[in-house]
Amino acid sequence: MELRAEKISKDFLRYSAKNGYFIAVQETDLHLAAGTLTAVTGRSGSGKSTLLNMLGGLMKPVTGRVLVDDADLYALSEEERAELRRRHIGIAPQQLMVLSGLSVRENILLPALLAGEETEAAARADELMECLGIPELGTVDPAELSGGELRRVTIARALVMRPEILLADEPTGDLDEETTRSVLSLLRAAADERTAVLLVTHEPAAKDYADCCRRMDAGILTQSA
Repeated sequence: MELRAEKISKDFLRYSAKNGYFIAVQETDLHLAAGTLTAVTGRSGSGKSTLLNMLGGLMKPVTGRVLVDDADLYALSEEERAELRRRHIGIAPQQLMVLSGLSVRENILLPALLAGEETEAAARADELMECLGIPELGTVDPAELSGGELRRVTIARALVMRPEILLADEPTGDLDEETTRSVLSLLRAAADERTAVLLVTHEPAAKDYADCCRRMDAGILTQSA
């Protein structure tokens, strides 16, 4: 499975702007092929997260199309788009979103529970917690976790269903060097297993794991050196 963006852009109404709009992402093409890891770097506010949200079906672009194989993501109904995401796209958002009524392990297994595949995904959840250094936290309430631990829960949840497309927004932003390497290795391993991976990051080491590096400045995506 692959994801292709064709001439997508996004702007927001802002009365203080010269023309009344703030352009977050200028017209952009991007291809995420199966089995590759693409890293997008850039300063905060450059449009990286907006780009990722459009690619993930979470924010409709003003222009252009997002194609998942032959399916036009925004030509689908909201229900169809949510179903496609649930079955094929893993998203690790920058915001740390967990359900406090569930344990760490239950939060990680949530996508599998919604798909009726909790039993099949249980071993994968345990494997991911081990790789991310949180095997002892499975029964803990997320309210007791640090920011870095919550980040690892979010990453494990995005990976637990072995998605065909993975979009990760600053997944190493609040992690130490050793855990950062573990996360980048997991993303690389996902790509090696034929997942199309997009990594939005400030982490300089990401380039060592990526097949393609792009840079975003003021909403413009360019090839990185």
